[in-house]
Amino acid sequence: MVTFPLYNTKKLSSGKVYNLNDPTQRYAYFQAKIGDKIEDLKNFLDNKTFVSFLVAKKSAGKGTYSKLFQEIVGSDRVALVSVGDVVRKVHKMIQDSPSYKDELLLYMEKSYRGVISMEDAFNAFVNRDQSTLIPTEFILALLKREIDSIGKKAVFIDGFPRDFNQVSYSLYLRDLINYRDDPDFFVFIDVPETVLDERMKTRVVCPLCNTSRSIKLLPTAFVRYDKSVAEGQEKGQSGYYLLCDNKECLGYGSSRLVSKEGDSAGIESIRGRLDTDGKLIDYATQIYGIPKVLIRNTIPLERSEEMAESYEITPMYSYEGAKGGEVVTKESPWVFKDDVGVDSVSLLAAPVVVSMIDQIHAILL
Repeated sequence: MVTFPLYNTKKLSSGKVYNLNDPTQRYAYFQAKIGDKIEDLKNFLDNKTFVSFLVAKKSAGKGTYSKLFQEIVGSDRVALVSVGDVVRKVHKMIQDSPSYKDELLLYMEKSYRGVISMEDAFNAFVNRDQSTLIPTEFILALLKREIDSIGKKAVFIDGFPRDFNQVSYSLYLRDLINYRDDPDFFVFIDVPETVLDERMKTRVVCPLCNTSRSIKLLPTAFVRYDKSVAEGQEKGQSGYYLLCDNKECLGYGSSRLVSKEGDSAGIESIRGRLDTDGKLIDYATQIYGIPKVLIRNTIPLERSEEMAESYEITPMYSYEGAKGGEVVTKESPWVFKDDVGVDSVSLLAAPVVVSMIDQIHAILL
């Protein structure tokens, strides 16, 4: 089993405190911590690209961390490709538009290569359900098509590899999709199950840009109150909700983040998948010949003052008030047991991304 190293967030001598939920202050934070490396990466990505595979358990933060990376270097330089989102989008468009289906079939006839016929692979895709296994070769062709549509950008791929067979495919995906000769690497994310469970139960997502946050652990800069919800029209809801603060989103400051179906049940509803993901991470981290980024979001409580600044540590958030539309955000400590029973604290997304950028910078430059 691979050991994910602790990361020292490099305390600033200035003693300045940043609100990492505010996009403007978050920008200043990144500049203070790793501004030179960010400029190096921007210059690199102006001329080259990379292919990166995000490998982690569900709700580990793949979307959040890659979105922050995109926020830092610019959406004109890097894109996030979620295999699940691509599959759902293509499946819906096939159902809604016969002309789109014809266009997709034409593309697949030129691009698909597999051990079963293209027609059988396409039918497996169209008639998919939770028990249907879509052929990996078909997924690869969909990925190539999606990446082709993005243009000259680096890409983070979320959701591939999903099983042991796909690990081998991922080692050659850069070549299979003709993605020039630029680097590829894995990003592995280690998060205790206690954190995964709390994140999953409190996660909300922007329906426009898929930015993921948590009303309890990772709010946006915009917290609002809905009296009708507080009065019980949506049972179990507090009435407080988040608006998207992703500046790249058309719904910036107006798009309401919503929960995903099934998340409220927590991780036991996906226990089988978590166990499979854990084995996949253990297997893939042993692969030779491809660089690896290892990031973790936890620090033992007893070392937290030494390794991080207080504002970098995840608190629990609660809210008060709403008269005149004003919501007051309150913070309290959040301490939990990690997977081996050690009292721990969780880093906010921004310092985790500092670690991620440090390691990506070392790989690319």
